[in-house]
Amino acid sequence: MPYDLVVSSRRVMLPEGERPATVCVLAGQIASVEPWGTTESDLDLGDVALLPGLVDTHVHVNEPGRTEWEGFATATRAAAAGGVTTIIDMPLNSIPPTVSLEGLAAKRAAASGQCYVDVGFWGGAVPGNSLSLQGLHDAGVFGFKCFLIDSGVPEFPPLSPSELSEALAAVDALFIVHAEDPSSVSTLDSTRSYASFEASRPPSAETRAVATLLSAARSAQARVHVLHLSAASALPLIFDARRAGVRVTAETCPHYLCLTAEAVPDGATQFKCCPPIRGSENRDALWQGLAEGTISCVVSDHSPSTPSLKQLDTGDFAAAWGGIASLQLGLRAIWTEASRRGHTLSDVVRWMATEPADLVGLSHKGRIAIGADADLVAFDPSPATVVDPVALRHRHPVTPYAGHTLLGEIRHTWLRGDPVGDVPRGRLLVRGEQ
Repeated sequence: MPYDLVVSSRRVMLPEGERPATVCVLAGQIASVEPWGTTESDLDLGDVALLPGLVDTHVHVNEPGRTEWEGFATATRAAAAGGVTTIIDMPLNSIPPTVSLEGLAAKRAAASGQCYVDVGFWGGAVPGNSLSLQGLHDAGVFGFKCFLIDSGVPEFPPLSPSELSEALAAVDALFIVHAEDPSSVSTLDSTRSYASFEASRPPSAETRAVATLLSAARSAQARVHVLHLSAASALPLIFDARRAGVRVTAETCPHYLCLTAEAVPDGATQFKCCPPIRGSENRDALWQGLAEGTISCVVSDHSPSTPSLKQLDTGDFAAAWGGIASLQLGLRAIWTEASRRGHTLSDVVRWMATEPADLVGLSHKGRIAIGADADLVAFDPSPATVVDPVALRHRHPVTPYAGHTLLGEIRHTWLRGDPVGDVPRGRLLVRGEQ
């Protein structure tokens, strides 16, 4: 059979594990996976690994309305450069937010023709829009983001516990939740001290909010997902709730797994995120939760802003925007730390591709399998290079990984069998469509 693309590698990451194989692509899908050396290849990668394209379900693109912070063209270029071939865009930081059909239409119009990877959309649950949720779900959003604490932007206010219960009852959908308890967070005066910032948002803020979420989910028999888990102290709550039948999953992010509070210099506001990066013992416990499966996904929470909003000149953690830009660096950062801890590249693929795809029902993404989209990444796991912000594709070259030595190099990225190049070929994804 004449294929459109045939790629071989001695290290192909398949659902059943790593093995030598040849991947054959036809009409944008994986048509066959053959034993290595039995089919003539267009490209033989040798010992360079072949991965499925990563799926990042937590990306703030911020367009329309705050495109000066980021944008679909720059975000999706950065994604492709980092081996990410599918992103799901968060409903806030754009204006209008995706809390209505009109907001969703504005998102899709802004994204059209600009995307270098495939893009889907989350809806938002905010006070007063519970009657709009079913219509948004029917229109194809992948679920609903909500906050239990101030989001940082006025057009996306948080839900109270009663409003959370109302939203969960309004639609049978996946709810993804920023779980911090506002009563546990203290007001922070102007400071360059990272320790003071971290102390203002303690682990108890997360554990209390997770407990509130799990109680509401249990009562409503709803499906919920804990976003960007930072506090390892919440892991037993999630584990016990799942064992008791609550439909709950959890994610964490590269910055919580790769960075530590002890190493954050005072005034280094590029490290500010909410919830905050915590200490090394907490980081070890998050890795344990990931290894045991209590945490299933590792996604970026790519939340960039203009450099001025990061207060890089003053180093004021109280005034700085809380968000980390890492969409292009997540694979390398996680592989660097995972390999040091004895995890395999197959583990990384499960955490960063297959599980996020399964979370949002994209069974044709995040895996090298017959019938799946031929979203592929050639990844050399060996080279060690220093992160130079100038090489980043997102709009503003601000990152806490600047100067860090990370393992791995993305050699090629394919979207449905075509190399990602200078022409945006990404599709806008709709929940339930294959």
